[in-house]
Amino acid sequence: MNKEENNVSANLNILLVDDHFVVRKGIELIVNSAFPNAVIHNAENYVEANEIVKAINIDLIVLDIIINGVENIKVMKELKSIQSTTKILIFSCHEEANYGFRYVKNGADGYLHKYCSETKIVEAINEVLSVGHFYSDDIKNKLDIKAKREPVSNPIDALSNREFEIAKMLVDGSGNLEIANKLKIQMSTVSTYKNRVFEKLDVSNIIALSTF
Repeated sequence: MNKEENNVSANLNILLVDDHFVVRKGIELIVNSAFPNAVIHNAENYVEANEIVKAINIDLIVLDIIINGVENIKVMKELKSIQSTTKILIFSCHEEANYGFRYVKNGADGYLHKYCSETKIVEAINEVLSVGHFYSDDIKNKLDIKAKREPVSNPIDALSNREFEIAKMLVDGSGNLEIANKLKIQMSTVSTYKNRVFEKLDVSNIIALSTF
């Protein structure tokens, strides 16, 4: 995409939040090429991101929702509570089909898979900043269904945010004790959530859970 094709204004503050330096540097190179007048800020965790958003008027946050192996879906609402006009584009290694809609429901303005092309990254940033969001056809359809109060077909969407978080950690190989330590909750609480996840998704083991 040529720089002339971008529709957004020149003076932008863009915050990249990811715990991997190489990922941040790669996005920074792409953004600098497509939006040469943008000022790029970096944060490797949510604490740093909060401090930057409190201090600077940020137009767009490119956000990895999983930092240091822990998913925190609430961080989007927290960032927007500081600056309500800030746009958030999720940049995740997880497939949009299972995760995109949930993030959008909780405050994201767009969702990108980390294996997407450079062109798609620039397109998504441009669209979020000029239109206000970047939604795939699948997310648009699910938003339309939700507005009509019809059931969503993906069973994973029936999980609460905490159930979803624990389900993801279970699939990634974390045991109950490890999850309890990471989330600072009791093991019995983890077990309760695990049982709810299995019941809602009608599975009996982690192998079956990993198919969602």
